Order: sequence, then C-alpha cells, then structure tokens
Amino acid sequence: MLSVELHTHSSLSYDGRDPVELILEQAEAVGLDAIAVTDHDEIDASLEAVERAPDYGLIGIPGMEISSKAGHVLGLGLEEAVPPGLSFESTLEAIHEQDGLAVIPHPFQESRHGVMARVSREELAQGDAIEVYNSRLFTGRANRQAERYARSRELPMTAGSDAHISEMVGQAVTRVDADERTAAAILEAIADGRTTVEGKRTPWRISVRQFAGGVTRRLSHVFKLFR
Repeated sequence: MLSVELHTHSSLSYDGRDPVELILEQAEAVGLDAIAVTDHDEIDASLEAVERAPDYGLIGIPGMEISSKAGHVLGLGLEEAVPPGLSFESTLEAIHEQDGLAVIPHPFQESRHGVMARVSREELAQGDAIEVYNSRLFTGRANRQAERYARSRELPMTAGSDAHISEMVGQAVTRVDADERTAAAILEAIADGRTTVEGKRTPWRISVRQFAGGVTRRLSHVFKLFR
C-alpha cells in the first residue's frame, strides 16, 4: 500500500504560500510515497513537482484544482491545464480527454466551492472518485456526507489535506493498493477503488493562519487584476 497525498497547494495558487521545494521536503519528512500538487487553475508548479519528486524519493502526480461553474474539481494525471469556467460536465470531459482522473473534492462543503450547491446527486456520480475526508473541516459533517454518498454509489474514495502551507502536507492520506510505484498505477488503483482513507483535522491555529494568509493573498491577487 502506498501513502498518497492528493490535494495540496503551492505558492502558485492565489491562496497558497510555499514553493514546491518545501512541499516535497515535508512529504518526504512525513513518509509519503506520492504527492500531487493541485493548484487552483494552474498546473506549472505541479509539473515541476513531478519532475523534482524523485530527488525526494517520491512519485509525483500531475494535477490541478479546476474552478468549474459548479465548483471545484481535482484533475489528476493531466499534461495540460484545464481551463476554469467550464460546466461541471465539460470539466470532467476535458479531464477525461487527457486520460486523467476527476476527483470531486469536499463536494458537500458549499462555502468552499463544493459542487453540491449546483449539481444533482446523479451528476455528482459522474466523477471518478469522491474526496470523503478533507482535513480542513469544522464539524466533520460534510466529510461524513461525502463518505455516505460515495458508499451508496460504490464510488472510489480519497482523502486530501488540502494543504495551503507545507506544514499540513500529509494530514490526510489515501492508502492506495497500486501494482507499481508509478503515477499511472496509482491513478488506475484509485479508479478501481483500491483505496482506504485516513486523516486528522487541520489544527485550528493552522486553519486560522491559512485563512488569514489566504485573505491577504486573495486581496493582493484581486489588486493585481485591476491595476
């Protein structure tokens, strides 16, 4: 079983903080086997992480967190960026056109762009896997809803720390029963449902730091857009 972190953000995300190097260092330090950097609507840092991951004894999985019209979708195994602003269905199609895997993160956390605010339960089932444990939780209710839904539809389940700072990498891990130590084998195993999930809540002090830093970076991002 491989320990895989499928949901992290680098400084390339408008609300992320740390460069790829620090993310990979943390992944190595906590004993992960593989990691995906999944920046908001950006893929360059993820591709850099894939290239540099072997230097840290890691498997790099390329991906990004795409802002569809319905909410966030993780695209894993991508070679090129999927544009934001597409419909939920078109976003999934764009991921699949690259033979990628569409994982729906925090679907029931509507305040964090979970898709269930805008898609039906039938449409949600079009995803290849459901993130059923996200470390950035308040009560855990949304995670429990996601797990119940995935089980009811017999959909593959994943976990992710949703780390926006390097210290939180590895808070939530997907254990993957892959046939080989490769990104392709990991994604195939996830699609087949050969996963278990485990994780723990992001500490409140870290959540506050992430939120405060994210607000500052969002304001800076908006300011740059209107300069």
